[in-house]
Amino acid sequence: MAEPAGAESLRRRNAAAVLRSLRYDGPASRAEIAARTGLAKATVGTIVAGLEQVGAVADLAQVRSGERGRPGQRLTLAGGRQVGIGLEANVEYVAAVVLDLAGEVRHRVTRPVRDVAQVQRALAGVAREVAKWARSAGAVPIGAAVAVPGLIAEDDRTVAWTPNLKITGTGMADAVDAAFGWTDRVRVSNDADCGALAELHHGAGRGSAHMLYLTGTVGIGAGLVDEGRLVRGARGFAGEVGHLPIGEADAPCGCGRTGCWEASVGLHALLAAVGMDELSTPDETAVAVSRAASEDPRVRAGVTHVGRWLGRGLAVVTGVLDPEVIVLGGYFAPLGDLILGPAGAELDATLAARVQARPELRLGALGTESAALGAAERALGEVYADGLDLAG
Repeated sequence: MAEPAGAESLRRRNAAAVLRSLRYDGPASRAEIAARTGLAKATVGTIVAGLEQVGAVADLAQVRSGERGRPGQRLTLAGGRQVGIGLEANVEYVAAVVLDLAGEVRHRVTRPVRDVAQVQRALAGVAREVAKWARSAGAVPIGAAVAVPGLIAEDDRTVAWTPNLKITGTGMADAVDAAFGWTDRVRVSNDADCGALAELHHGAGRGSAHMLYLTGTVGIGAGLVDEGRLVRGARGFAGEVGHLPIGEADAPCGCGRTGCWEASVGLHALLAAVGMDELSTPDETAVAVSRAASEDPRVRAGVTHVGRWLGRGLAVVTGVLDPEVIVLGGYFAPLGDLILGPAGAELDATLAARVQARPELRLGALGTESAALGAAERALGEVYADGLDLAG
């Protein structure tokens, strides 16, 4: 006999609470999980039995949970079987990351894209490649999300505006659905929001309560985290800082206007400033620029020029959002102090009031795959947010 709807919903919420506890607070005995979550010990025991049955939870070690009584088995999330698929579609490349419930990366793929018109086709190809890998590895994909540099409609599937890709509609979500044999399961997210999630849980943003993550590709976007949660705005469009008119007034932007911030600090702006050609990925390009800057003062001056515009824009964004930490992702990270130095100096000089606390600038730790990794976190999100019971 099927469970009543209310009982099923409660079971799912309780299972999600157990999984969240193990993922974010670490391994624990059943008694410790009960204390963390506020659930009855008997309820935790029932939930854990179901999760063990589907391979989501495993015993870690024998530990004593108190001064008296039998040792309690310590439990942990079992990496491997259930996975979330994260993909990214960007101007120069497509990427995929497969993440298991324990937060371990099981598989990763990055493919350069030579023609922006082929991005959607390239994304579909990578999705099919990941689906084939999952079958061969015995992994069970429980969801997928695609990170895109642009605005996503409220249905979390429709690309509303992405000026550098010139793609709209549900085509990307549909293509990934088809690769896995699904219907209407794939979600689409802003790439900066995904990058922020990745750096928060896996990279330079760990431990931050208030963090601003800045992408560093052809486009510039921001993901804002407040007390561990993404701030998305009324319609999910928050963070579209790349098209704020705070760049060089006559710099042409891919959106068709001039003066946008990304027209002065995006990857193409950097290449124009240093007089170099683009390589396969933003990371590779930035590494080449960094090497050239160590020998060529003109290249170093070009990076400094971009860094100053970066710092000037960060001062504006800081005045509005007041972040504790700013993580510079994408191509900014390989440039290191070459970009941090001038950006920090300009930020200090441009903040409106001395009483404003200057946010800590950190270099992103995850490279090109940050948005895909964050998309994989998003794909697993329903497991931890009451929507999906793996023991169902």
